[in-house]
Amino acid sequence: MSELKTQLETDMRTALKERDKVTLGTLRMVLAAIRNEESAGKSMRELDDTEVVKVLVKQAKQRREAAEAFREGGRDESADAELAEEAVIKRYLPEALTESELTEIVRAAIAEGGFAGPKDMGKVMKAVQPKVAGRADGKVVAGVVRAELAG
Repeated sequence: MSELKTQLETDMRTALKERDKVTLGTLRMVLAAIRNEESAGKSMRELDDTEVVKVLVKQAKQRREAAEAFREGGRDESADAELAEEAVIKRYLPEALTESELTEIVRAAIAEGGFAGPKDMGKVMKAVQPKVAGRADGKVVAGVVRAELAG
């Protein structure tokens, strides 16, 4: 079993004992999403830490998007609840990259692959994604890649 999944389960039990409803509910949803991912496909499989991080990133993004939708709809209380859940999930994600670190990774990938121009954007994204998985938002990565290929 992945260390991250074990940590999530341990923290869920702790939240249950401490009656921390936000953490408990969030971790239950996250663990359910992990189990769903493990049972997706033809046979059951155990997710490793990298795959668990991908599930966590997806869950955090869903919370962020839901919070934005609630804010636009004038439901600030629901938006705050979603953001609280996102904060719980973020505790388990690797530290986010700074813009300069991200730019450095993108430049290195462009140099390694000999990419040039906007037509190579997909190739650069494919090279960069494994290096930044869970540490940078896809939209931000795409923006940096686009800027580096144009400049």
